Amino acid sequence: MAWSRAGYGQSDPADLPRPLDYMTREAQDVLPQGLDAIGFREGVLLGHSDGATIAAEYAGGVEDFRVRGLVLMAPHFFTEEPGLREIARAREAFETGDLRARMAKYHRDPEVAFRGWNDAWLDPGFRAWNVAECIDYLRIPALAIQGREDPYGTLAQIRELEERAYSPVDTVILDECRHAPHLERPEATLDAVAEFCARLARIEAAEVETA
Repeated sequence: MAWSRAGYGQSDPADLPRPLDYMTREAQDVLPQGLDAIGFREGVLLGHSDGATIAAEYAGGVEDFRVRGLVLMAPHFFTEEPGLREIARAREAFETGDLRARMAKYHRDPEVAFRGWNDAWLDPGFRAWNVAECIDYLRIPALAIQGREDPYGTLAQIRELEERAYSPVDTVILDECRHAPHLERPEATLDAVAEFCARLARIEAAEVETA
């Protein structure tokens, strides 16, 4: 199941401005309702960018034994100056370039989709944003996928995950890839996700047989 959060795709608009802790709120308040609404019984949470952070915060902060693993594409756990500079450049492209028109192909309200993300990240108070503590509480396997040329987050985000997680973390760093592995390197991304999920299923099947 693919889910466009409020303000994205064809979903209902989000209220602006977003609070600076919007990812934590969506992990704690919105995602649980979404999973219950679809009758979620067992599976893997896969998220990209903010969605990856929300998935990690959910797994680290909400006890939900239905979630068996995480796939985190381009996650971010803290701000970095290079990323903030790139986000500022994105604002210029939206206001004076063709980014608004390009986003309109995919979002019912490109203004809400862009401002909800960009305004929050460029708020001076967001510089102190850091949710890496959620990693300390992960108890399920995770796969992290990152483009080596990602302009919004360096490999420090992945190292933070590897160094702090108690549970197993697999990482795939893709060359010639920026912020969207599923769009820029779709085959490599799909192969990594499929292999991770298949291995997770084999492990769980073996555990059930042993028990």
